[in-house]
Amino acid sequence: MRDRLILLPGWGLGISPMQPLAAALQGLDEHLRVDIEPLPALDSHDVDEWLDELDATLPLDTWLGGWSLGGMLAAELAARRGERCCGLLTLASNACFVAREDWPHAMSGELFEAFLAGCQESPMQTLKRFSLLCAQGAVDDPRGLSRLLSAAAPSAALEPGLQVLARLDTRAALQAYRGPQFHLFAGADALVPAEVAGELLALLPDVEIGLIEQASHAFVVEDPHGVAGAIQAFLHESGDD
Repeated sequence: MRDRLILLPGWGLGISPMQPLAAALQGLDEHLRVDIEPLPALDSHDVDEWLDELDATLPLDTWLGGWSLGGMLAAELAARRGERCCGLLTLASNACFVAREDWPHAMSGELFEAFLAGCQESPMQTLKRFSLLCAQGAVDDPRGLSRLLSAAAPSAALEPGLQVLARLDTRAALQAYRGPQFHLFAGADALVPAEVAGELLALLPDVEIGLIEQASHAFVVEDPHGVAGAIQAFLHESGDD
């Protein structure tokens, strides 16, 4: 099903932020079916259990993609499925969301621990803070964008997804997956530094890497047509191979 794309959302904000992008993509190509699938509603912190749930739920032989945490999970699932995945695209997704000694361009461990504590003590306030960081760097009205993101967020458990986000390291999966890959980043992203684009290109010299210069982490909402155009160009080019 090379004409079907499954998109996974980011942490905590539900599927609503992905809807403008899905609409923009289908406006560019009426033959492309775009489905937004929610993240697993699990209490588990085990990455494999999250992947098992997605693998059992999502159809085979489609393109897999996602925003932030959704892109990281899509990368792991693509590696697991191999030839049963048409291709992979990630949007503002780091290889490691939390900084490690050999992957410094990521959220500091101290900031992550503060988010984790906030999730346990005041989840809705933490989500508002996260929305502000997602919108930081937006060209127009970042506070309005932040309010839009947090207003549509579902009242779901936040802590398990945050733990999964911290545990994921997609570098091995990205190197193992042999299908077409496209990784798109935002130049003013406050959560996934733009430097990740260069680090990922060094790790994966044969894949497509893109950067939208003037955009925030929430560029799927801030600039859905720009993101859709970049994705469509990649899908068209991959279809010609």
